[in-house]
Order: sequence, then C-alpha cells, then structure tokens
Amino acid sequence: MQITPQIRFRGMEPSASVEVAVREQIARLQRFHKRITSCNVVIEAPHRHGRKGFVYHVRVNVTVPGREIVVGHEHEEDHAHEDVRVAIRDSFNAAQRQLEDVVREMSGYRVKSHPERLHGEVARLVPEEGFGFIAAADGREFFFRRESMASGDQWMQLKTGMEVRFAEHEGASAVTIV
Repeated sequence: MQITPQIRFRGMEPSASVEVAVREQIARLQRFHKRITSCNVVIEAPHRHGRKGFVYHVRVNVTVPGREIVVGHEHEEDHAHEDVRVAIRDSFNAAQRQLEDVVREMSGYRVKSHPERLHGEVARLVPEEGFGFIAAADGREFFFRRESMASGDQWMQLKTGMEVRFAEHEGASAVTIV
C-alpha cells in the first residue's frame, strides 16, 4: 500500500486489539490488489438508546487507481454486529468482493451484476391464482408469483399494503417480507 491507512473510532474509545484486527484485514485486501492507494476505516458504536446492546457500524473506504470502493451503508441492523470483530469481518468481506470485481473488470472479465433490492408495498393479491403486484416507491408496479417468495410460508403472511423488499428480475420479482 502506498499510503498509511487511517483508522478512526466514533462513539467508543480507541482499541489497540481492534486496530490490529483492522490492519490484518487491510493486509488481506492487499492480496487482491497490489496498488491500493488509500484505505480509511471508521468504526462506530452508536448510542444505546435504551436497547440491550448496540450494533457496531464499520465503514471501509478503499481507493485503487481509477476506482473507489465504499462499504458500510447498511440500513438494516445486523445483530451479529454487536461484536465489533464480526462487524469488521463482514465489512472487509464486502470490500474484498467489490475489489475482486474491480480486478476482474480490469482484466476484461465480465462481472456478474446483482439486481438492486427495492422497497415497495403489496398493491394487489390474487391468492387463488398464486400471484400479486407490488407498488414501488417510484410509482412502478411489479408482478410476482408465490414461487418467488424467499420462503414458502411467507405467501400466507402477505396482505395488501404490507411493506416488502424485492429484486426485479425478467419475468417476475423475488420478494421478501420486511
């Protein structure tokens, strides 16, 4: 790496052992791309707000020539991230996957794209036929089948107006209840 990584702590005291874990993860990233020009990591422990534990958020920002990789904008609370080391591992694993994609792209390989996860609500259901429609926030409407549910028992839980996450696919949408 050409630039010394920056590791910052927010809402918590700096920890030498956590910093060592971050530096090990950075060294692991270097195996996938030798020309990392910068790496900034922010480890944040949000306020408890009356909950039992709190979830650590780890933001990783890696720069390579011509590209910037940013990980850590998750909006969902992953309770496994109540352990700072698990949060660090997961963020760096996501950064590694993106870095591998950059390397493949630079090598001329076609990188598989994943459909964007969208939010919407169930607009209409036709349970006897096994399909329905989702109204997305942008006004579009998406068709889905019972078989596209993340698990079979979710179909029985669906109701008109229920918020769902889904991915747009050719022919139908894959749906998960929020």
